[in-house]
Amino acid sequence: MKETSWLPSSGPMPRPESVEQAKTVLKNEAFDAANVQTITFRALEFTAICPRSGQPDFGQVTIQYTPNKKCIESKALKFYLWSFREEGCFCESLAARIADDIVEAIAPQSVTVTVHQSARGGIELEATAVR
Repeated sequence: MKETSWLPSSGPMPRPESVEQAKTVLKNEAFDAANVQTITFRALEFTAICPRSGQPDFGQVTIQYTPNKKCIESKALKFYLWSFREEGCFCESLAARIADDIVEAIAPQSVTVTVHQSARGGIELEATAVR
């Protein structure tokens, strides 16, 4: 697996080879924190794969964190979230995994990750992980 620790400044973004590679990019692209108290990202077009059926699960991810010394770079976050498109994960596992990966990447004071899975079979699901 080719390690990517940077993203192009312009042009098309390369496709993530794996979640692990994307996690490395998330960490390596972090930048020094400004004097802000809360940062919130909302990814309105999130896709993962149902590990049971293999069907795509569509939804949204909200990440809210209080920075410590580092902040997440938004392009690196897009790359990281894109890596789940081929990954089989339950909604609850996704919330926990994303929260843990953010803690590993930037060691924030706190982070809350909410994954909202759009309705499938008439049921919506929302899972929240707090670290």
